[in-house]
Amino acid sequence: MLNQKELNILLKEPKTTKSLDTLRTEFAKKSPKSKEISDEDFISLVLLAPSLGIALAHGSISLFEELSLNKKVRSLSNKSKLLKNDALFYALRFLKNNFPDWEDNFYQIIKLVLYSSLKKNTLIWDTFQQKGASTNNLQIDVLNAPYIFVKLMTFLFLEDSETFISKRSIAQTEYEKILEIGDKLELSNVPLFQQFCEGFDIR
Repeated sequence: MLNQKELNILLKEPKTTKSLDTLRTEFAKKSPKSKEISDEDFISLVLLAPSLGIALAHGSISLFEELSLNKKVRSLSNKSKLLKNDALFYALRFLKNNFPDWEDNFYQIIKLVLYSSLKKNTLIWDTFQQKGASTNNLQIDVLNAPYIFVKLMTFLFLEDSETFISKRSIAQTEYEKILEIGDKLELSNVPLFQQFCEGFDIR
């Protein structure tokens, strides 16, 4: 999984920082109780958006999904638990209740975080998108893929106990949501993401 030190490196891009600050200001206007949310907690909330979208795909969030989301959103923070009296608790609750209003804005930030690093090396980035970059063996291709891409994909789409090459069972509605999110994050034409999606066992 992605860790705080790695995330801090990705957030050093001025364009990403500026966009994140703007979104945070707008979010605080609509959710006053989350106004005091820290920088690290807000980016954690942003990166949680795909997982939250998948959990909401079938209309409601189960207790297990709730606990998993709480654990994941805190994994990039210095605090180990999501407490009911902190700003992140209110921010997450507000986001769950108003997800369609914020979903695409959060994905825009995720795209900046994801691509700001990858696009610094145009040779790697251009090659990574080509069909010829795939061996059609997910295990091999994960080893050859950019480190940060695999880290981010694992955080965005999987539980913390899963790996990118795990065989996963998933509901049709959740699978369709992953494809939708992948399209919004401009991942649909990335061979490794395509292989990742093909690895699901749809129930």
